[in-house]
Amino acid sequence: TLLYVAPERLLTPRCQAMLESLHEQGRLSLFAIDEAHCVSQWGHDFRPEYRELAVLPERFVGVPRIALTATADALTRADIVERLQLQDARTFISSFDRPNIRYQLVEKKDATAQLQRFIRDEHANAQGHDAGVVYCQSRRRVEEVAQMLQQAGFKALPYHAGLDAAVRQNHQDRFLREEGLIMVATIAFGMGIDKPDVRFVAHLDMPKNIEGYYQETGRAGRDGEPANAWMAYGLQDVVNQRRMIDESPAADEFKQVLRGKLDALLTLAEASDCRRVRLLSYFGEASQPCGNCDNCLTPPELHDATESARKLLSCIYRVQQASGTAFGAGHIMDILRGKLTEKVTQYGHEKLSTFGIGADLSETQWRALLRQLIAREAVAVHDAPYNTLHLADAARDILKGQSPVWLKTLSDKAAGSSRGSRQRAARATARDDGQPLSLSERECLEALKTWRAGVAREHNLPAFVIFHDATLRAIASRKPETLADLDGIAGIGQKKREAYGADVVRVVSAFV
Repeated sequence: TLLYVAPERLLTPRCQAMLESLHEQGRLSLFAIDEAHCVSQWGHDFRPEYRELAVLPERFVGVPRIALTATADALTRADIVERLQLQDARTFISSFDRPNIRYQLVEKKDATAQLQRFIRDEHANAQGHDAGVVYCQSRRRVEEVAQMLQQAGFKALPYHAGLDAAVRQNHQDRFLREEGLIMVATIAFGMGIDKPDVRFVAHLDMPKNIEGYYQETGRAGRDGEPANAWMAYGLQDVVNQRRMIDESPAADEFKQVLRGKLDALLTLAEASDCRRVRLLSYFGEASQPCGNCDNCLTPPELHDATESARKLLSCIYRVQQASGTAFGAGHIMDILRGKLTEKVTQYGHEKLSTFGIGADLSETQWRALLRQLIAREAVAVHDAPYNTLHLADAARDILKGQSPVWLKTLSDKAAGSSRGSRQRAARATARDDGQPLSLSERECLEALKTWRAGVAREHNLPAFVIFHDATLRAIASRKPETLADLDGIAGIGQKKREAYGADVVRVVSAFV
């Protein structure tokens, strides 16, 4: 017998009494602590109640314990061991690689329009579009994006902690059972959701750290089929996350760790080399370029931006020196680009030596450069809500020309996106041997999916519970004419053959 209990409930006197009774009867064989990163203050989803699980070895002497998590860096793993008193336990670390997920991070311009393009370009299908999850930082943003997607013709639902519990449950049930539904959610959605055919996870706001990003993107492609992890990020995302850390009441040591984790995510976002190599390296795993991320598929062109970086840093310094106060990014860029705004003339900043020295770059290029300088800790953002810019420790070496700055040349990546889309589509309609399905086999596959959808609706079950897509492709490829022909197809056991075999043979018969 398996008993599932949330830590909050396990700690109640009633649950403790029940467990003690089971222990006295010798019926407690193992405590399995899932999502164990929640026990650590360094984990991305810390829950204080998990700390209280340290009472287990004291109250239930001799009962083995195992702690499980898919997203814990070395610091978090060490904290789990200490907090749960597992110092004598063995540690097993498997690969963090999810090779079927393609990582794509784009500069945020018009995020909702970019999201719509991404879904239409990458995830349109015969039924409309693939199932996916879109993560947003705030509840209000969730509602806005869900409504925007609905108005654009997408089947989308909102999910956040502010919704009525019955509404949340209904939306969650629909997501699990219906095909092609997009859930727009805060991070309140996801833990415990195991829908294998989620074809994409999109972020419209930057997460706090790589662990959170990895956990959330890992909800895509659990069936092993191709999936996308797409994120739009911009300068304001960086500023907002830094501000939340700086304004938190936490101790300085804790804030420093959070800044380091955010910096690692910024480094991933600004990287010009393989995303997967960077991601796995964070978790201590060595790898080779994957050939399945945006940077591998369409390697970005780089140019030496050291001189531009020195101009930007010099401008920040001279503005603060001349005015005795700091200013935000927009004002600094107006000065660099030589724009005579009311604010520029009010403070006399058109007289500075840095006025107009950056007219050769667009505001978008300056913002991209500023993001990198913030990620490299050459620029700090202070004084909310004004978000003023200040020079930080790493600025000195850049100003002296001792630390070069390379920047991605901004270009249209549509070609790379289309290439990735073609690769995904080809793999999604391939036989087990990698050869593409024929026209007849593709038509058979669509007929099988239509049949599966009807069965799922009739029994109020998620479609993947009937058969996974990979099983349907194998059926379309083999075209079984009898129940015996179903033997050996992965995903068809005796019970499923008895329940659905006759219907499958009937559907396929039209294509034999």
